[in-house]
Order: sequence, then structure tokens, then C-alpha cells
Amino acid sequence: MKVYNSIEEVSGITNAVVTTGTFDGVHRGHRAVFDVMKAEAAKIGGETVVITFFPHPRFVLGLDVDTLKFITTMERKISLLEKAGIDHLIIIEFTKEFSRNSSEAFIRNYIIEPLHPKKIIIGHDHHFGRNRHGSFELLLKLGAETGFDVVQVTPLQIDGITVSSTRIRQLLQEGNIEMANKLLGYEYSIKGMVVHGNSIGRTIGYPTANIEVGNEYKLIAANGVYACRVEYAGKLYGGMANIGYRPTINQGELTIEVNIFDFDKDIYDETITIFFVDRLRSEVKFDSLEALKNQLAQDKEKASSLL
Repeated sequence: MKVYNSIEEVSGITNAVVTTGTFDGVHRGHRAVFDVMKAEAAKIGGETVVITFFPHPRFVLGLDVDTLKFITTMERKISLLEKAGIDHLIIIEFTKEFSRNSSEAFIRNYIIEPLHPKKIIIGHDHHFGRNRHGSFELLLKLGAETGFDVVQVTPLQIDGITVSSTRIRQLLQEGNIEMANKLLGYEYSIKGMVVHGNSIGRTIGYPTANIEVGNEYKLIAANGVYACRVEYAGKLYGGMANIGYRPTINQGELTIEVNIFDFDKDIYDETITIFFVDRLRSEVKFDSLEALKNQLAQDKEKASSLL
């Protein structure tokens, strides 16, 4: 996949089949759109083009800035789009000046003129341009004028739930990892650097790697204990992770820590990725470290069984 950091960098795309959006999570609903794009491109010897934006428009426009968090970082989004088989990714810098483009100006200046699309594919609820006034009907009008076809993809439902980034974020915040993963089509993950903790886990036989998430806008799932997989140096290990405040030891700040099964290496200052499989329980304050140790033994048995 070729990645462009502005529309001016783009050239030489043949029979472009285009979609646009923020694509947080690159979930199964998004990939349903991509599958249609790839099928349409194959019919005409074309290439698939995804247009996305950075920073997220809501940040620039000052909407929900204090609460808005994302399932995927831009790095992860790029990786998932490539895995989905997209040919070209155009990342447009979203600024206040850019936000003043009308819907029609956006389509003409950022899609029609530079890309000469043969087809534009959109999801069922997609709106774009200033104040999100752009619509399927506007695309049909412009397509008739300039010679591209428009395809609107019907919503994807799984277990009665319409797949959307908003719904997945809600599920993660509720701790419903199993359903969130089902809608994502892969396991929700957190990537970070291993930092020093207070080493209490080691004293009770459950050493943990504490991770620091570099991206402040990364959505962290609900507090609790989770069965997980851990990727380190290209290898996957089983494990159990805790997100929370560790009330038994009066920890005052949110931590993300993972006990990696059958693992005994010093990995401070190295990067690991935690893939969350299922939530085992809520975070609980125990009367003693011994009680915590007994619960962790049960957690490990359950996590091992799930994995």
C-alpha cells in the first residue's frame, strides 16, 4: 500500500475506486466497504484509494476533545488498511482552513480533480464536508456531471448489532471485549513501553510488565482483569492483564500491567503489544496480598483455559 501525506503527492493512479472517512478501528463494517471497493476495482482494472484525515476532525473543531478516545492509533490504522488490501492511502491534514470546504468543494478539489475517480464507494450513513452536509444524493449529482458511479454499501449487522466505531467504543468502555472483538474482526490491543512499577506482583509470584501508552488519545478498555495474548519480539505469549488502580495496594493512578505466562526476561524500556481476549472479572480490593494471590491463581487458571 502506498501512503501519501497530502493530495499533492498523488499521481498515476489508474481507474480510482475511492472512499473517504476516519475509519477508527478499521472494523468489519469498514472492511465490508473495502471488499466492495476491491470487487469494483477488479471489474475495471482499477486501484482502491482510501482518503482519511489527521488530526481527527473533532479535535480541530473542538468537539468532545476532553472525552474523545480512539480504538486505533494512526500507526495501527495504516497497518490494518494495508492488511485489508487497500492500494493507496491518502492522509489529509485536517485544519480549520480545510474544515471550511463545502461538501461539494471537498469532492471536486480532493477527489474529482486529482484522482478522476471511476467509482466512489460509501457506507450507509456516511456524511462529509462542512457541517457534514455531504450526502449520497450529492455524490450521485456530481457523478452524473463528471462521470463516476456511486455505490452505497448496506450496513453490516452482527448478532443484531449494527457495526460502527461508536458502538465498539461503547463496548470497550463497558468491558465487553468479546463482543467488541467480534465487531472489530480482530483482538483489541494496547501497545506501549514497559516501565518500572513497584514490583509487588513479583513478591507474590505474579510478576507483571507495566506499560506506558505513548498516545494520550488511545481508548483504554474498562477497568478489570483480562485474558490476553502478549506480543514481544515477534512472538506471542499467553497472559492475564489488569487495567485499573490496584486498590489492594492503594495504587492511586491508572495502570496497565500484564503477567506473561512462561516468561522470564528483563524487558524494561522495550515495546510490547497486549491483545485482549476476554474479561475475567472486575477489579476488586482484597483484604490482604495473600487473598489477592489466591484470586490471581484462579484468574490464571481461567485465562489459560480461555486461551
